[in-house]
Amino acid sequence: MKGKAAKPLNPATETFEARRQRAQQIYARLRKAFPDARLTLNYETPFQLLVAVILAARFRDDRVNAITPKLFARFPDAHSLASASEEEILQYLQGVNMARVKARRLREVARLLVEKYNGEVPASMEALVALPGIGRKTANVVLGNALGVVVGIEVDTHIARVSQRLGLTTHKDPDRIEEVLMRLLPREVWVPFSHVAKELGRRYCRARNPLCDECPVQDLCPQIGV
Repeated sequence: MKGKAAKPLNPATETFEARRQRAQQIYARLRKAFPDARLTLNYETPFQLLVAVILAARFRDDRVNAITPKLFARFPDAHSLASASEEEILQYLQGVNMARVKARRLREVARLLVEKYNGEVPASMEALVALPGIGRKTANVVLGNALGVVVGIEVDTHIARVSQRLGLTTHKDPDRIEEVLMRLLPREVWVPFSHVAKELGRRYCRARNPLCDECPVQDLCPQIGV
């Protein structure tokens, strides 16, 4: 899967069409390298995924997964969470960073879901980002993975770092990075791209000490900033 490029990649002189083709080659290569890549948060309903993503802010997915079984058993839906007190919710968030802030946010989001959507998670970007503390990243995760509505690409810290090092974008703002990736990749791969790009970031394209020599897309990467 790895090889040496005939000549160094130079994103500064790369045409958009060449970059689009390279981006799709990268995706295809990563799908082969990480065939089991998926969302690492555990959930059974769109509401549970929304809760899990809120808890995952600046907090590892595996630690969220350790907490959510008891949380979901007590609060399986928006109605039950909306009727709980902040203090009761806090009891299920032991060890979570910013636990009180997140408990308050979960209760408020649940209350609004009950008031406006009969407890269901709305299947639109506009409605989701209108909820307190919900940005495009969270909305894209919930829409694309739990509701089958693909309107964008999740851009977390892994995906942002990988996209920059691969020379797919020079932007640092997640929304601008998303816009570029949406132009480079066909809509049908937007959700799986986020999974494999995160896997690349976790395993090889680490923030510190990246394993470039072992990377499955080394020959397609100009190693920007490495």
